[in-house]
Amino acid sequence: MYTITKEFHFSASHQLFGLPDDHQCARLHGHNYIVVVEMRAAELNAHGFVRDYLDLGAFKRYIDDELDHRHLNDILGDDGVTAERMAKHFYDWCAARWPEVSAVKVSETPKTWAEYRP
Repeated sequence: MYTITKEFHFSASHQLFGLPDDHQCARLHGHNYIVVVEMRAAELNAHGFVRDYLDLGAFKRYIDDELDHRHLNDILGDDGVTAERMAKHFYDWCAARWPEVSAVKVSETPKTWAEYRP
C-alpha cells in the first residue's frame, strides 16, 4: 500500500458551548490549525502517483476562501468546531472529491491532534 500526506495551515477562532464557565475552551479563542490529509492506494497511477499533489490545491483554496481568519462557529455550526468534528468534516470534503483519502488529522496546538479514519 502506498501512502502520501499533505499538510495545510490556517488560523481561525471558535468557541465550544456547553462546557463549564471556567473551561478555557468555553471562551472565544483561536488557533493556528494544521490539517494533514492522508491518501492511500494499492497501485500507483500512470504517472507513478497515489494522487498528484497539485490536485489537493482545491482543498487549499477551500481552506483559504472559507475558513482562514474566520469564526468557525459561523461556518461549521456550533456543534462542528471541535478538532474531532473538524477532522470528519475535512475527511468528508476530501473523500467527495478523491477516493484515495484514508484519513485526516487536525491539530489545534503543537501537542494535540485529532484524527478521523473510517
